[in-house]
Amino acid sequence: MNKKFRLEIFKRASLCRNFEDQVIVNVNNKNITTPVYVSAGQELISSTISTICKERKLKPLIFGQHRCHSSYLAFGGNIIKLIDELLGRETGCTKGRGGSASIHSKEINMYGHDGLMGSNGPIGVGACFATKKPTIIFLGDAAAEEDYVLGALGWASHKKLPILFIVEDNNLSILTKKSVRRNWHMRDVARSFKLEGFDINDSPKEINKYSKLFFKKPTLLNINTNRIYWHAGGGKDSSKTFDRYKNEKKILGTQGIKIDEYYNLYIKKLWKLQLEKQ
Repeated sequence: MNKKFRLEIFKRASLCRNFEDQVIVNVNNKNITTPVYVSAGQELISSTISTICKERKLKPLIFGQHRCHSSYLAFGGNIIKLIDELLGRETGCTKGRGGSASIHSKEINMYGHDGLMGSNGPIGVGACFATKKPTIIFLGDAAAEEDYVLGALGWASHKKLPILFIVEDNNLSILTKKSVRRNWHMRDVARSFKLEGFDINDSPKEINKYSKLFFKKPTLLNINTNRIYWHAGGGKDSSKTFDRYKNEKKILGTQGIKIDEYYNLYIKKLWKLQLEKQ
């Protein structure tokens, strides 16, 4: 992974992280009054995959659910429309009706979630089967447990679809850890359905290592990651949580700091301008 490629990933991640930090500020200031599910801590996943797709000139269908702000932003979604969506405005990307978990954008081929946990799995598989277009389905580790997700994995395997399942595994369903909920792993489930299945961490280098499989074979990456903030709302889970974003910024040194500072100011300005329109 060359430095230019890594910097492009970090730019996207920085946009996402600074956006989410401002979301939390506006939740705590009560400017946002609906539930929010932020992706802070997990943004390197979407940022890496979107950069890989850009390099290959691919524009996949995208199916996200909770914590999908970074998926939207990393793949080129309109920031102003996302701010307005979280503020409940008609000018939002889903006209102020979808909210945080149901981000939709025809411009980037991202299709809004209906709210039923994991339902984007079979819906995304159906869309991929019908169109044969490269497709990415983002799931949480709890959503991946739903029975219809498992059935969708089997169908995707049987039809050899150009599909990528990304399980953003932060080990928590609200506050319940995986070890309480199950004794099996998504990598093994994927392999039992004859998909390519891997259990990896959320570093760009690690994700990129498996990119040669993207859209060539039905593939599932269970990506171990960490959320920074609560399942919903503005509180932090723990001050000791490993932060992949801060780790990448440290690796990039001065360039990482400058990129972070730029997006911090840029996103603050955008939020301020949109709030002044109220």
